[in-house]
Amino acid sequence: MNEIFTFVGNNKEVLFAVVTSVVTLASLIASLTPTPKDDRWVGKLYKLVDLLALNVGRAKDTGEVVKKKK
Repeated sequence: MNEIFTFVGNNKEVLFAVVTSVVTLASLIASLTPTPKDDRWVGKLYKLVDLLALNVGRAKDTGEVVKKKK
C-alpha cells in the first residue's frame, strides 16, 4: 500500500494529466453522439462515456427534446 502512495506522490502531474485528458475526451464524445435508446451494447458504452465525462445530474443528456415555454 505504501508503494501505491509513493507512486501517486511521485507521478501526480502525469496522473492528473491523464485523468483530465480522459474526462475531456469523454465529454467531447458524449456531446457529439446522440443518446442510444435501443442498442444495448452501445447504451452501456454510452453510460461509461457519460460516467467518465462526469455527466451526472442535470448535465446528463436524456435524449428527450424539451419544449420551451413562451
